[in-house]
Amino acid sequence: MTATTTTPATPATTTPTAADAPAAGYAVGPAVPGTPGVPGEPRLRAEGLSIGYHERIVSQGLDVAIPDRSFTVIVGPNACGKSTLLRALSRLLTPSVGQVVLDGKTITSYKAKEVARRLGLLPQTSIAPDGITVADLVARGRYPHQKLLRQWSREDEDAVVRALAATQVTPLSARPVDELSGGQRQRVWVSMVLAQETELLLLDEPTTFLDIAHQIELLELFGDLNREGRTLVAVLHDLNHACRYATHLVAMKDGAVVAQGAPGEIVTAELVEEVFGLRCTIIDDPVTGTPLVIPLGRRG
Repeated sequence: MTATTTTPATPATTTPTAADAPAAGYAVGPAVPGTPGVPGEPRLRAEGLSIGYHERIVSQGLDVAIPDRSFTVIVGPNACGKSTLLRALSRLLTPSVGQVVLDGKTITSYKAKEVARRLGLLPQTSIAPDGITVADLVARGRYPHQKLLRQWSREDEDAVVRALAATQVTPLSARPVDELSGGQRQRVWVSMVLAQETELLLLDEPTTFLDIAHQIELLELFGDLNREGRTLVAVLHDLNHACRYATHLVAMKDGAVVAQGAPGEIVTAELVEEVFGLRCTIIDDPVTGTPLVIPLGRRG
């Protein structure tokens, strides 16, 4: 999906410098507390969803519960419904049947700004306004927190500085977004989502365009955010990255959930072949002990 930033422009921010950036390894500050959901039930879940585009149904009768404080990763082959599910969970796509529940209420019952204070979304494709700088784009992540009597504050400024530092784009803060490489732009969009400081983060292919070093850096950041208590839901194509960083996996095929649970409990050679059509062997990752998928290839 393609998203544009249509929110009103924020007041000009002070361009952060290297001196403003926190030390390396710093993670984004505390999230704005959300309203508790129903005790004993996850804050975000899908119940009996039928979702798709126009006349084409992608998934029917879909039930998915996102464990609170988990790093949930949705995996599966291309066009299996991963991003469609994520769009429904974020309210960008309205199901024809069923409902998405956020904090005990149907997500469509909230105003858009209230959803944005509870849930941050990084869509698969985003388009920045022409000429906008990195700092001003990231500052738009603070829009859900603006009110008639509460405009730009030091708290907003600090949130932007933290978010820029977390994705290592502080040195780019004064540059126009449209001059950046694809990987740099992707990190800037992640930074904008982090600036919202929500307890729930939905990330559609967040490592797209990134080189391997920045992929790992970003996934490590997401792991830090999860350990701080945030709930993350991401769509990833790299199954080994998913196994290493996720605490909860949702495996999909043909619009249906085939398996879900902790990577070490559900990832087997049989599951990989069923979902991806790939013959493989599974070994323990020598660094983390999580499942590591080794394709057999034609000679295996």
